[in-house]
Amino acid sequence: MITAELDRVAGGHGLRYAPDPASAALSTIGGNIATNAGGLRCAKYGVTRDSALGLEAVLADGTVVRTGRRTVKGVTGYDLTALLTGSEGTLAVITSATLRLRPVPVATATLAAYLASFEAAAEASYSLTRAGVEPALAELVDGPVLGAVDPALRERGAALLLVQCDGAGVAIEAEAVCRLLAPLATTVETTADPAEAEALLAARRLALPALEHLGRPLIEDIAVPRSRLAEAAREIRAVSARHDVPVFTLAHAADGNLHPIIVVDPSLPRLPDAAWEAAGEIFALALRLGGTLTGEHGVGVLKRQWVADELGPAAHTLQRRLKEAFDPRGILNPGKCL
Repeated sequence: MITAELDRVAGGHGLRYAPDPASAALSTIGGNIATNAGGLRCAKYGVTRDSALGLEAVLADGTVVRTGRRTVKGVTGYDLTALLTGSEGTLAVITSATLRLRPVPVATATLAAYLASFEAAAEASYSLTRAGVEPALAELVDGPVLGAVDPALRERGAALLLVQCDGAGVAIEAEAVCRLLAPLATTVETTADPAEAEALLAARRLALPALEHLGRPLIEDIAVPRSRLAEAAREIRAVSARHDVPVFTLAHAADGNLHPIIVVDPSLPRLPDAAWEAAGEIFALALRLGGTLTGEHGVGVLKRQWVADELGPAAHTLQRRLKEAFDPRGILNPGKCL
């Protein structure tokens, strides 16, 4: 099931699937569950795990298990639904999912603010958090990404901060956002029209396809405390300059999840050493700032060597024991994650 298709069908019933990955038009629900994918609206509505009510899964020995329950509350036993969501195919093969759908908000307001730098945009985003504003989404796009999507966008500013508020109190919330951003931004646009909102959000949704036209993107994600988002952006720019490797940065600003994307020449037979070194420094940076190696894309193969550094020896050992309990022969997605 394609994520956007589920959302479209739910819309016919006045409902929606709240997680909204930028790849919704292509990504599958199964893939979202495997990585516990986030998305544009995760600031307010959470990630895939927050919308997964129950799963059907096949264990390594062929046993079919069903997790979750039909009640709103329930704490009997361990939360296997949460454990399997984000397990990257290493614990079971998920074959079916029961998902939470939410009512479509009665109203939305979308704001697009152009700022003088990505760091300034990150600080502006954090000012919303400090003020107690809880937007449905707050997305950051740096100047190089804007230039890749449309050079005309890059001419409007060095960074774009997109904020969307929704719900019954949307007018008051949008006014508060506008009041906070206006002194910091060069321009701020606001719309309550859904079609105009999608046009504003297109710069974020088209970012990865635009970067794929420039070369081979190494798609990464780290997350840091929101108060250190601007610091992370500054250091990522320094890493890019130090290794002479282009890094294009996006962010789910409202939850501190950055996507520093390294783009390399697709004709090269392998990734250059400089790209690997830059990626390694970015991962180390995330941990140094009190963050995490991955906010939503998962560990896979690339980040395995840093997992123990983040988890610590005791937690890392415990996770390995969980893997052995579910998959004693190591046949499920072997060599990944841990």
